[in-house]
Amino acid sequence: MARLLIFGGGRMGGAVVGGLVRAGWADRDQLVVVERRQEAREAIAARYPAVEVVEAPGRADGVVLAVKPGDLEAACRALPRQEVGRLLSIAAGATLARLEGWLWPGLPVVRAMPNMPALVGAGASVIAPGTAAAEEDLAWAESVLSSIGVVVRLPERLLDAATGLSGSGPAYVFLVVEALVEAGVLEGLDREVARVLAVQTLLGAARMLDETGERAEELRAAVTSPGGTTAAGLRALEGRAVRSAFLEAVAAAAERARQLGREH
Repeated sequence: MARLLIFGGGRMGGAVVGGLVRAGWADRDQLVVVERRQEAREAIAARYPAVEVVEAPGRADGVVLAVKPGDLEAACRALPRQEVGRLLSIAAGATLARLEGWLWPGLPVVRAMPNMPALVGAGASVIAPGTAAAEEDLAWAESVLSSIGVVVRLPERLLDAATGLSGSGPAYVFLVVEALVEAGVLEGLDREVARVLAVQTLLGAARMLDETGERAEELRAAVTSPGGTTAAGLRALEGRAVRSAFLEAVAAAAERARQLGREH
């Protein structure tokens, strides 16, 4: 039985554990969580009885590194040298070069960046290979992260762009929902009614994009009748340069990600 070690039992590490359990990994692999906080260990053990919870790492066929940025170096150096088969880092703030410098030569390392919806199994993750990572290592990383959403392969130089889009993107969507709810209230709707309508509108629109395979511009045209209500609303949005604002938001977030990478 393969041994998969999740180093870190916080929010994202816990999301990975939950996704792997739901995907049946606990039935065919030995899942082990390394967590030094007793309260967190007890919570994971109570929620996932099939998962072993320990304080210190040991031998593992694969490791998922899910610790806080400040704990990254210590976590890498705590791994038993030559007793780990491959490593997937979902921790923010460390380039592949930095991770590999804290580990040992020849260890296959994959860097990943999942976003917040991974917490509910609907994440978008991007992965990039380190110098020793082969196709089978990327496939393994995909199999782990697909338990919490979709996975896209990218060269590391494009991870900051992905951060600006999908990493920060949920906050843009949450802001849109806030604005829609406020607009509904201003038009006389009860706040809870406005919230339900706004959330379901986004869920439905996302499902249409995902399930129909049609492009966003095609679906937008389909719902926009000439001279109708949607055309009036879109004209107002374009007049306020909303499209340009989203372009600038993604660019600003991507640039900040590049700055943080240089600072760390």
